[in-house]
Amino acid sequence: MRAAVFEKYGSAGVVTVAELEPPTPSAGQVLVRVAAAPVTAADVAARSGSPWFARLYFGLTRPKWPVLGSTFAGTVEALGDGVTGFAIGDLVWGASSDLGGHAEYLVADASGVLGVVPSGLSAVDAAAILDGALTALPFLRDGARLTAGQSILITGASGGVGSVAVQLAVHLGGLVTAHTSTGNTELVRSLGATDVIDYTTTDYARSGRTWDVVLDAAGKSSFGAARRALTPGGIYLSTVPSAGVLLGMLVTRRSRGRRAKILFTGLRPVADVRPELGAIGDVITAEGLRAVIDQELPLERAAEAHAYVERGHKKGVVLLTM
Repeated sequence: MRAAVFEKYGSAGVVTVAELEPPTPSAGQVLVRVAAAPVTAADVAARSGSPWFARLYFGLTRPKWPVLGSTFAGTVEALGDGVTGFAIGDLVWGASSDLGGHAEYLVADASGVLGVVPSGLSAVDAAAILDGALTALPFLRDGARLTAGQSILITGASGGVGSVAVQLAVHLGGLVTAHTSTGNTELVRSLGATDVIDYTTTDYARSGRTWDVVLDAAGKSSFGAARRALTPGGIYLSTVPSAGVLLGMLVTRRSRGRRAKILFTGLRPVADVRPELGAIGDVITAEGLRAVIDQELPLERAAEAHAYVERGHKKGVVLLTM
């Protein structure tokens, strides 16, 4: 099978396409023929080994996993012994703790974060939605505890996580202000944002306005900047780890005033993440979630996809299609 691989940390050019032996499902595993998988900011951090603390997870001196790609969508090709709940030919989506989504095939634990794609959703749209939703949903529901009528500002609102966060925040009843660039204002309005701040002309932190929640979906802001834009008791959440937000969380963890928080959603136990597939599917079935796709690139252009994502100006998701 073909796979996008890298053997050392570095620029996008370290990613190449190689022929590997296709995996074989063991007992309790499912062999998936991957249709599409996103290239995310986490993949870029894993490939570059930057920021430095990414190496604490991905490998101190060299990568633990030569094939990246956590979330994916594809078709069940074979079942290991004892697998129930899946059938050959099922269209599935999931997230693998062992990565491997940037390849034509992967094996996934049937009891892991794996489920049948909601009816009517294509593999490409499923792959585009899933990664952002698995991050946005716990941040909004568990981190912010967003309730109907609360105001929320989402920075990076047109990105892979942000575009899903806008839609989920609307679903939860939030009053959503999207923080994005001039060219993306119509996009975020179409996703449900009732207000838009163009960061090329307006600094939200100095606008004089306040929100109950500021969700930094792209790691482009800071708690220091957001404090003045929070209501008393408001909360700032960042999806991107940084020394600033970690310090802010430490200092304000017992505060009844303005607080900072981060959730390490990618490190949650499988038992906590697996039910999210059903929760996301319920939203899709009830109201629909729109997949925002910037580019679909063939596997052979994986290095190009990494370089594009690393520039930080994508709309929605960049997908590798097999």
